[in-house]
Amino acid sequence: MARMWLRCVSIVLVMLAVTHGVLRGTAAGAADDKASSEALNRLTAAEAAAGWIRLFDGETMFGWKANNDVNWTIAEGIVQADQGAPGLLVTTTEIADYELRCDFRLSKGGNSGIFLRTPFSPKDPTTDCFELNMCDSHPAFPTGSLVGLVKPDKVISGEEAWHTYHVIVQGATVEVRFDGEKILKYVDPKPAARRRGFIGLQKNAGKAEYRNVYLKPLSEKPLFNGKDLAGWRVVPGGKSVFTVEDGTIHLKNGRGFLESESIWGDFVMQAEIRTNGKHLNSGIFFRAMPGTRNEPSNGYEAQIHNAWKDNDRTKPVDFGTGAIHRRVPARRVVSNDFEWFTMTVAATGPHVGVWVNGEQVTDWTDTRSPHENPREGLRTQAGQFSLQGHDPTTDLSFRNFRAAELPPLDADK
Repeated sequence: MARMWLRCVSIVLVMLAVTHGVLRGTAAGAADDKASSEALNRLTAAEAAAGWIRLFDGETMFGWKANNDVNWTIAEGIVQADQGAPGLLVTTTEIADYELRCDFRLSKGGNSGIFLRTPFSPKDPTTDCFELNMCDSHPAFPTGSLVGLVKPDKVISGEEAWHTYHVIVQGATVEVRFDGEKILKYVDPKPAARRRGFIGLQKNAGKAEYRNVYLKPLSEKPLFNGKDLAGWRVVPGGKSVFTVEDGTIHLKNGRGFLESESIWGDFVMQAEIRTNGKHLNSGIFFRAMPGTRNEPSNGYEAQIHNAWKDNDRTKPVDFGTGAIHRRVPARRVVSNDFEWFTMTVAATGPHVGVWVNGEQVTDWTDTRSPHENPREGLRTQAGQFSLQGHDPTTDLSFRNFRAAELPPLDADK
């Protein structure tokens, strides 16, 4: 009996040990999954400084809009869909030339794609957009193809595992890398080829999943040469002092404005900014009317103010950095005083998107009636960029100021 009792105790102990190991392994696995999902959809500081922006934040549909009733959901940093008629999840911001990185996973036998320079609801991928396909079983255009236009240089498999597209769309050229390997280069011969548009993630047949959706604008031109203020002028009547120091535009002292000689309508602009004091107030004005002594700053203002309430960055003070001042607050204050940060502003027609350090903080459409002065209504016509000296505490630095003009809307037809 004693031997039998000892044998039973041993069995129970072994079962407890195994069960504890399984449970501990399950908990560890869950922790690993959580850590893995938290690592998704994140740009490094170096990537943000280089101009990369995050299109999908891993948690919300901010900056996106579906063009039909597909069941888009987000789980563990992945946006996915598997039901409904074929449709797209489309960015709210248009852009022309860019690099795009995106991870995708497609169910076996599935068929979907990433749409480049697309209208909100494309009709024909051979004329009004580029459709970068995901489909191993398609008889005509498999994974890596531009549908209706060209197939990849080699057969690749894109089902049932995570893969990465890295695409360069610039001018008439589209280059595609698949998991780091170059598979396609296409030059669009059509004179009326589409030169700007949205990014669209498609759900067609089967389940489609996407994560790590990043974009870097291309074809930007420098607006500051790092040596002097050539291409800029000081608006008369102000008190600010504008100097060039160590490759930066430095603003100091009272209210005043420095505006670009060039004008910009639909554009993507990027600049690195540093506030050299606590909770300073400034801004980059755009589509501004030419500044005068009496009317120095009639434009939209991308706000600069790194302050928040109640120790909560989602409660910006005075709209917050990346807001459109007096129009819409930033959804979160990302940047800090005394640190360089990168601001990206994309203005297309009535829509404005703003990113700070690669994170989108503003997604706004101006629904007011048209007006020459953006303080009074919608302005889509070109205007100056203008750097603001706000008050006697002003002490800011700007560098690497650049912008890319988007082709006019009539070129999209």
